[in-house]
Amino acid sequence: MTEYRDGQDPVPVGDADQPTEQHGMTRRQLMRHAGWFGGAVVLTVASGEVISHIAGSQDTTAEAATATSSELRFVQVSDSHIGFHGPANLDVAGSFTEAIDQVNAVGFRPDFVMHSGDLTHLSTPDQFDQVKQMMAGLQTDRVFTVPGEHDSIGDAGRAYRQIFGKGTLGDGWYSFDTHGVHFIALVNTLSLEKLGHLGNAQIDFVRKDLAGVPSDTPIVVFSHIPLFAMYPRWGWSTDDALKVIALLRRFSSVTCLNGHVHQLFTKTEGNITFHSATTTAYPLPNPGRAPAPTPQVVPARQLKSALGIRTVGYRQGDRELAIKDERLA
Repeated sequence: MTEYRDGQDPVPVGDADQPTEQHGMTRRQLMRHAGWFGGAVVLTVASGEVISHIAGSQDTTAEAATATSSELRFVQVSDSHIGFHGPANLDVAGSFTEAIDQVNAVGFRPDFVMHSGDLTHLSTPDQFDQVKQMMAGLQTDRVFTVPGEHDSIGDAGRAYRQIFGKGTLGDGWYSFDTHGVHFIALVNTLSLEKLGHLGNAQIDFVRKDLAGVPSDTPIVVFSHIPLFAMYPRWGWSTDDALKVIALLRRFSSVTCLNGHVHQLFTKTEGNITFHSATTTAYPLPNPGRAPAPTPQVVPARQLKSALGIRTVGYRQGDRELAIKDERLA
């Protein structure tokens, strides 16, 4: 198995029957955490305890049939990289269009859709305009976003905020409430040395924002770069995230959803569960399996298995939060 220590690479703590990889992750650990493409990961929060399992298609049908107006349902998409040109995906606009079509066919109208960053590949006006027009086709009442580092190239995110930052604070962070859940959207892609970074102003925003929120309120936090130390060697971590994590410890149910790593990955620490989302553009290698996190070329027939969307549901009163990751159909 592998132990995760905040701010460090994964540290092997013993796995007798599996060889340890060069950077401390066993094959078993990689398969367990990063090999769920096409699976549905269901997270249940009850009485402050977090339990996750793989669910089949029957669960999806049952939940769709029991949806009510009091139930929150939203969709997360991530890392569309509109403007990317390369052999890893010759048509990222086409695959993002398929992802949008899949969102519109989930069987319910999402309360909102969250794009968790890297909307564009090079932050150009044409790319921002294209992705905005494409997301206008989402059949939902609201679309939220957080920026990725690819949305901040050359101008510290100013062009991104002009288009997608209306009503946000500081460098684009914000919060909102719906269906009894408190949501916080963070920006950790603007002061990159190696790792993601939040900064004191944003941490102070979170402190003030949470001050009046009851501890039994479910909290969902969006960011682009993970708020846990998934793989700091590749910058897959946020250097000052522990200051925010400390503020979240008093809540019985906290779910952090991020993009950036282009693969499914789940980690639970007490009351907080972290879920990295896959991409609609191209896969990246598993941690430590390549010299750097560069776009991976896979056989064309396998590409959609590495791409997908995420649906999330929460029913007031039942204290249940369900997360399903689905590959691109």
